[in-house]
Amino acid sequence: MSIFKRKNLLVGVTTCALFLSTGCLQNLANSNFSPTSSFNSKQINSESDGIVALKEVFDSSVEKIPTLSAVGYAVVSSQPGRTDAQKRLMAIRSARMAAMRELAEQIHGIQVDSNTTVIDLMVQNDTFRAVVKGIIRGAKTVRINPTGVDTYETVLEIDKDMMLMMLKSARRT
Repeated sequence: MSIFKRKNLLVGVTTCALFLSTGCLQNLANSNFSPTSSFNSKQINSESDGIVALKEVFDSSVEKIPTLSAVGYAVVSSQPGRTDAQKRLMAIRSARMAAMRELAEQIHGIQVDSNTTVIDLMVQNDTFRAVVKGIIRGAKTVRINPTGVDTYETVLEIDKDMMLMMLKSARRT
Protein backbone atom coordinates (compact mmCIF):
# COMPACT_ATOMS: atom_id res chain seq x y z
CA MET A 1 0.00 0.00 0.00
CA SER A 2 1.47 3.34 -0.97
CA ILE A 3 2.10 6.12 1.53
CA PHE A 4 -0.55 8.30 -0.15
CA LYS A 5 -3.21 5.59 0.33
CA ARG A 6 -2.11 5.07 3.95
CA LYS A 7 -2.46 8.78 4.64
CA ASN A 8 -5.96 8.91 3.17
CA LEU A 9 -7.00 5.77 5.04
CA LEU A 10 -5.62 7.09 8.31
CA VAL A 11 -7.32 10.46 7.89
CA GLY A 12 -10.64 8.71 7.22
CA VAL A 13 -10.32 6.35 10.19
CA THR A 14 -9.25 9.17 12.49
CA THR A 15 -12.13 11.37 11.39
CA CYS A 16 -14.65 8.56 11.91
CA ALA A 17 -13.21 7.79 15.35
CA LEU A 18 -13.55 11.43 16.33
CA PHE A 19 -17.20 11.63 15.34
CA LEU A 20 -18.16 8.30 16.89
CA SER A 21 -16.42 9.06 20.16
CA THR A 22 -18.08 12.43 20.58
CA GLY A 23 -21.56 11.45 19.44
CA CYS A 24 -21.67 14.38 17.00
CA LEU A 25 -23.63 12.51 14.35
CA GLN A 26 -26.87 14.45 14.71
CA ASN A 27 -25.68 18.03 15.19
CA LEU A 28 -22.63 17.96 12.93
CA ALA A 29 -24.35 20.13 10.35
CA ASN A 30 -24.94 22.83 12.97
CA SER A 31 -21.34 23.00 14.12
CA ASN A 32 -18.50 25.00 12.58
CA PHE A 33 -16.04 22.14 13.08
CA SER A 34 -14.16 21.02 9.99
CA PRO A 35 -12.68 17.54 10.56
CA THR A 36 -10.16 17.71 7.73
CA SER A 37 -8.74 21.20 8.28
CA SER A 38 -6.23 20.13 10.94
CA PHE A 39 -5.17 17.03 9.03
CA ASN A 40 -4.37 18.74 5.71
CA SER A 41 -1.29 20.42 7.18
CA LYS A 42 0.08 17.28 8.88
CA GLN A 43 2.52 15.04 7.09
CA ILE A 44 2.07 11.47 8.26
CA ASN A 45 5.17 9.53 7.26
CA SER A 46 4.66 6.17 8.93
CA GLU A 47 2.12 4.08 10.80
CA SER A 48 3.58 5.14 14.16
CA ASP A 49 2.97 8.79 13.29
CA GLY A 50 -0.62 7.83 12.45
CA ILE A 51 -1.12 6.26 15.87
CA VAL A 52 0.22 9.42 17.50
CA ALA A 53 -2.19 11.51 15.40
CA LEU A 54 -5.12 9.30 16.46
CA LYS A 55 -4.12 9.68 20.11
CA GLU A 56 -4.05 13.47 19.65
CA VAL A 57 -7.64 13.37 18.41
CA PHE A 58 -8.83 11.44 21.46
CA ASP A 59 -6.85 13.65 23.84
CA SER A 60 -7.87 16.97 22.29
CA SER A 61 -10.59 19.09 23.80
CA VAL A 62 -13.84 19.48 21.92
CA GLU A 63 -15.05 23.06 21.77
CA LYS A 64 -18.64 22.37 20.83
CA ILE A 65 -20.43 19.40 22.39
CA PRO A 66 -23.92 18.83 21.00
CA THR A 67 -27.16 18.10 22.78
CA LEU A 68 -28.64 14.95 21.26
CA SER A 69 -32.39 14.64 20.89
CA ALA A 70 -34.63 11.87 19.63
CA VAL A 71 -38.33 11.44 18.89
CA GLY A 72 -40.38 8.26 19.31
CA TYR A 73 -43.95 7.53 18.23
CA ALA A 74 -46.48 4.86 19.22
CA VAL A 75 -50.08 4.10 18.30
CA VAL A 76 -52.55 3.78 21.19
CA SER A 77 -55.01 1.33 19.61
CA SER A 78 -52.33 -1.30 18.91
CA GLN A 79 -51.17 -1.47 22.54
CA PRO A 80 -52.16 -4.27 24.92
CA GLY A 81 -54.46 -3.31 27.78
CA ARG A 82 -58.00 -3.69 29.07
CA THR A 83 -58.90 -0.01 29.25
CA ASP A 84 -58.14 3.03 27.13
CA ALA A 85 -56.09 4.50 29.98
CA GLN A 86 -53.86 1.40 30.09
CA LYS A 87 -53.41 1.54 26.32
CA ARG A 88 -52.45 5.24 26.51
CA LEU A 89 -49.84 4.52 29.19
CA MET A 90 -48.43 1.65 27.13
CA ALA A 91 -48.28 3.90 24.05
CA ILE A 92 -46.35 6.52 26.02
CA ARG A 93 -43.94 3.82 27.22
CA SER A 94 -43.54 2.46 23.68
CA ALA A 95 -42.89 5.93 22.29
CA ARG A 96 -40.24 6.48 24.98
CA MET A 97 -38.52 3.20 24.06
CA ALA A 98 -38.57 4.13 20.36
CA ALA A 99 -36.87 7.44 21.25
CA MET A 100 -34.30 5.55 23.37
CA ARG A 101 -33.55 3.33 20.39
CA GLU A 102 -33.00 6.41 18.23
CA LEU A 103 -30.57 7.85 20.83
CA ALA A 104 -28.69 4.53 20.87
CA GLU A 105 -28.41 4.68 17.07
CA GLN A 106 -26.96 8.18 17.26
CA ILE A 107 -24.44 7.33 19.98
CA HIS A 108 -23.45 3.72 19.29
CA GLY A 109 -24.35 3.28 15.64
CA ILE A 110 -26.39 0.58 14.00
CA GLN A 111 -25.31 -2.84 12.76
CA VAL A 112 -26.92 -3.85 9.47
CA ASP A 113 -26.89 -7.45 8.24
CA SER A 114 -28.18 -8.23 4.78
CA ASN A 115 -28.61 -11.21 2.50
CA THR A 116 -29.46 -11.21 -1.20
CA THR A 117 -30.19 -14.33 -3.24
CA VAL A 118 -29.76 -14.09 -7.01
CA ILE A 119 -30.85 -16.92 -9.32
CA ASP A 120 -30.57 -16.66 -13.12
CA LEU A 121 -29.47 -13.02 -12.79
CA MET A 122 -32.70 -12.13 -10.97
CA VAL A 123 -33.00 -11.20 -7.32
CA GLN A 124 -35.10 -13.87 -5.62
CA ASN A 125 -34.80 -12.77 -2.02
CA ASP A 126 -33.43 -9.59 -0.47
CA THR A 127 -33.51 -9.29 3.32
CA PHE A 128 -31.84 -7.07 5.85
CA ARG A 129 -31.80 -6.74 9.60
CA ALA A 130 -30.73 -3.83 11.77
CA VAL A 131 -29.47 -4.24 15.34
CA VAL A 132 -28.84 -1.48 17.85
CA LYS A 133 -26.96 -2.19 21.07
CA GLY A 134 -25.86 0.27 23.68
CA ILE A 135 -26.43 1.80 27.07
CA ILE A 136 -28.23 5.13 27.31
CA ARG A 137 -27.61 7.13 30.47
CA GLY A 138 -28.98 10.50 31.44
CA ALA A 139 -31.74 10.79 28.84
CA LYS A 140 -34.31 13.35 29.94
CA THR A 141 -37.90 13.48 28.77
CA VAL A 142 -38.47 16.83 27.06
CA ARG A 143 -42.14 16.33 26.22
CA ILE A 144 -44.90 13.77 25.75
CA ASN A 145 -47.66 14.87 23.36
CA PRO A 146 -50.66 13.21 21.80
CA THR A 147 -50.35 13.69 18.04
CA GLY A 148 -53.61 13.13 16.28
CA VAL A 149 -56.35 10.96 17.71
CA ASP A 150 -54.46 7.70 18.24
CA THR A 151 -50.71 8.45 18.48
CA TYR A 152 -48.28 9.67 21.14
CA GLU A 153 -44.96 11.41 20.56
CA THR A 154 -42.13 11.39 23.11
CA VAL A 155 -39.05 13.60 22.81
CA LEU A 156 -35.89 12.72 24.78
CA GLU A 157 -32.56 14.50 24.98
CA ILE A 158 -29.09 14.00 26.39
CA ASP A 159 -27.64 17.36 27.40
CA LYS A 160 -24.11 18.69 26.89
CA ASP A 161 -22.97 17.84 30.43
CA MET A 162 -23.92 14.17 30.05
CA MET A 163 -22.29 14.07 26.59
CA LEU A 164 -19.09 15.52 28.09
CA MET A 165 -19.13 12.87 30.83
CA MET A 166 -19.58 10.12 28.20
CA LEU A 167 -16.73 11.58 26.13
CA LYS A 168 -14.41 11.61 29.15
CA SER A 169 -15.39 8.02 29.93
CA ALA A 170 -14.66 6.97 26.33
CA ARG A 171 -11.25 8.63 26.48
CA ARG A 172 -10.31 6.64 29.60
CA THR A 173 -10.95 3.28 27.90
